[in-house]
Amino acid sequence: MNETVYLNGQFLPREKASVSPDDRGFLFADGIYEVIKYYNGKPFRFPDHLARLKRSLEEVQIECGGVAHFEQVFAQLLAENKLEKSHAGIYLQVTRGAHQRVHHFPPNLSPTVYATAFAFPSFTENLENGIEVITREDIRWLRCDIKSVALLPNTMLYNQAREAGAGECILIRDGMVTEATHSSVLAVKNGVVITHPLSHLILPGITRKVILEICADNNIPTEERAFSEEELYEMDEVIIAGTGSEITPVIRINETPVGNQKPGEVTRFLQRTFFEMV
Repeated sequence: MNETVYLNGQFLPREKASVSPDDRGFLFADGIYEVIKYYNGKPFRFPDHLARLKRSLEEVQIECGGVAHFEQVFAQLLAENKLEKSHAGIYLQVTRGAHQRVHHFPPNLSPTVYATAFAFPSFTENLENGIEVITREDIRWLRCDIKSVALLPNTMLYNQAREAGAGECILIRDGMVTEATHSSVLAVKNGVVITHPLSHLILPGITRKVILEICADNNIPTEERAFSEEELYEMDEVIIAGTGSEITPVIRINETPVGNQKPGEVTRFLQRTFFEMV
């Protein structure tokens, strides 16, 4: 099937889409992105994704004429690719635009806006059986709350996980768990769900937010606090959460078992409630 993409106001075949070699996304990773999942054609937590997109744009001072129009753009993109009734994803990337290479933000640029649609089924085996993860030092920059396209540290660390036969890499900064390379990290100890508080050190994950809302609605106690790598190994349950990961149990960390190496009771409840929502 010929894939249709969206680029700067046009829907066109992927093979005809091109950007300037002077685009600052290419030269400096000067841009942001967002990923939204559609379940049977319906976007999940669309306002939250748009709010995060708007915040990222504001933080890096990229002006693209607002974000409300993307709802129609994404709907048409799904239709063009015959994905409007399936589980699908939208990837959106906005860079500052093209300009001769300079180290400041050039004024009055037209941003480069690119979006693509893709099939996005759930990773059923991971959800059911759980995954093994590794831990590594968090080598990323100090504004992880911005959904930046500057993902080289993330990809380097995730590649180490793949080479180790693991499904994710949990990141450790100054001895404390932050998040994973493309997921939030939550843990359960004595029935309490624990996760790193929102700060510049983690992305404000949409699925993380949903999990905390589920806990609040069902009287499951939560703590938003930093916890150490040593505590991580002592948790009863560990969860990787994200738009693609959904709510994935962790059963081993660096080959050390988590609990009884099976998805725990709280994790299963969160999964069931989450999928009832979507």
